[in-house]
Amino acid sequence: MRYVLGVDAGNTKTVALVARLDGTILGTGRGGCGDIYEAGTADVALTTIENAVTSALKEAKVEREDLVAGGFSMAGADWPEDYEFLWKEMSRRGFGKHVVIVNDAVGALRAGSPDGTGVSIVCGTYVAIGARAPDGRTWHHSWWLQSGGARELGTRTLHAVYRAELGIGSPTALTGKILEFFGRQSVEEVLHMLTAREGKRSVDVGRLARVLLDAAQEGDVTAERIVREHGTMLGEYALAAARRVGIERSPITLVLAGGVFRHPSRLHVDSIVARMREQAPQVRIVHSRFEPGVGALFIALERAGVAVDKRLLTRLTDSMPSTALFAT
Repeated sequence: MRYVLGVDAGNTKTVALVARLDGTILGTGRGGCGDIYEAGTADVALTTIENAVTSALKEAKVEREDLVAGGFSMAGADWPEDYEFLWKEMSRRGFGKHVVIVNDAVGALRAGSPDGTGVSIVCGTYVAIGARAPDGRTWHHSWWLQSGGARELGTRTLHAVYRAELGIGSPTALTGKILEFFGRQSVEEVLHMLTAREGKRSVDVGRLARVLLDAAQEGDVTAERIVREHGTMLGEYALAAARRVGIERSPITLVLAGGVFRHPSRLHVDSIVARMREQAPQVRIVHSRFEPGVGALFIALERAGVAVDKRLLTRLTDSMPSTALFAT
């Protein structure tokens, strides 16, 4: 029996999946940041990835030499030298006779699009946007987009509250929600807590994205504006991705993935789609059925010459690990 490996290495977490060639998942592993740009050093990221893969192999009772192919969907796979570096490191570790490296936007696209083509927007801690055409051309936003995702939404939320407190911006329900979130009595206390030279509190501002989306869903004008602006911006970059691979005039499958899109509010998604449909009216939204790590597994299976068909998907779905593995 031979096996494949799929790895999703992101900014928040790294997930590894080991499966048989029939799609049955046998082992899983998880770790922290696997992004060679964000983990502190590339060695730290590589160690995180190796530990996650080792755990998955151990659980599956599979040896490295039994891996026919390894698919790696990776934040930090941005420039040609990154691909070469990551391919060499994964190959050197024996993570598949054949190793395929893709940017995490492309892995998410493969997870959500039935044929692996279209445009993907992954909105988690950060944003990944990518596109793939039927002829195989791919593009991902990499460093073209400098901000986005939950942390960007959280930062915009804080700035709106600060501006409202100073009378520069309009009063907003976000103020009360932020005070409640941090357990403080005033906006100045929040600002001091986040910026003081001594006793400064480190906070993942990405957690404020939910506060913002809640307020927008409840009708707060400032929150709605921030969400719409962010969605419009993502729509513009998604259009750019489609143009880069020449599919902007075709029906576009738009794959949405990531924790921000799990919020029940439709405002964010509607803003993305509205902007895209201004220039590409044939956009079809797909909320990804599978996590990006499964997309990496599909890539490995296809590299091993296995068709991802209905029977394989049934086996894969029946053996899918708990959603806790993918939670952020």
